[in-house]
Amino acid sequence: MSLNDFERHPLLFGPSPVHPLDRLSRHLGGPRVWAKREDCNSGLAFGGNKTRKLEYLIPDALLQGADTLVSIGGVQSNHTRQVAAVAATLGLKAVLVQESWVEWPDAVNDKVGNILLSRIMGADVRLVEAGFGIGFKDSWQQALEDVRASGGTPYAIPAGASDHRLGGLGFANWAYEVQQQERELGVFFDTVVVCSVTGSTHAGMIAGFAGQDRPRRVIGIDASAKIDETRAQVTKIARATAELIGLGRELREDEITVLEGWAGDRYGIPIDSTVDAIRLTGELEGVLLDPVYEGKSMAGLIDLVRDGDIPKDSNVLYAHLGGQPALNAYSGVFH
Repeated sequence: MSLNDFERHPLLFGPSPVHPLDRLSRHLGGPRVWAKREDCNSGLAFGGNKTRKLEYLIPDALLQGADTLVSIGGVQSNHTRQVAAVAATLGLKAVLVQESWVEWPDAVNDKVGNILLSRIMGADVRLVEAGFGIGFKDSWQQALEDVRASGGTPYAIPAGASDHRLGGLGFANWAYEVQQQERELGVFFDTVVVCSVTGSTHAGMIAGFAGQDRPRRVIGIDASAKIDETRAQVTKIARATAELIGLGRELREDEITVLEGWAGDRYGIPIDSTVDAIRLTGELEGVLLDPVYEGKSMAGLIDLVRDGDIPKDSNVLYAHLGGQPALNAYSGVFH
């Protein structure tokens, strides 16, 4: 099979925009940095990287006759907000398990940002006390059982739409979208920088780019603070996705790069480098980043450029995955 053999339900405006971050590039004094904007990819509740993944899960859900999308994330999950939006536009119900993955003291953490938007869109939001983890959780299984017990037909979407057979397809397609945009722009992105946590965004990119004929580094910046788990998850999903889309060879070890150093000690807690990256990008480019994911991947990009790990003659593509609604829940950081 190839990627084109999988049904895709259109949820995006089209290819997400690519543009240079020239003031940031000049400030860093290194390569030219560009951004590909998944935060502008859809009209559904501010879009984001999960909306792109859901394009491939939704045909499977509809084929199974599902009437309820059931997913899970932290209290400020971008993913569950996007599941709520997709359910609304399809006329489906959404049950969202929101676990206390982040110990954050902001008094309105569970009332603003992503979770507020999910409630506005009519989702059944369930707050659960449980720590961060990207595996399968009891609270999620319980939600699925509750839907079945009430006569509904649930469709299970794991955290980040990642640990799902089709979870890597959205960003495998993204890799080919980038290739087309490179032709149009007359540029080659030799380095791609992306945030990595539940894994399928980075993994899908790896699988998609592996089928192209020009070598490039796809650098995942860990934001989970559980680097071994993240690296294992990315590797597993990348290999499974490559096989699914008919790559025809095994992925090499050097094609899978997940770097640590910018996550801090705990998932979801911004550290000094996170805040500095958010402020710098905002002040120089008018581009907003979130404190859980994008602030950390941008901090990684900044340091890799400053340290010379990314050469000065590079064209770097920064994957902006969205997530800005969560800024509202971290207002205490920016004062």
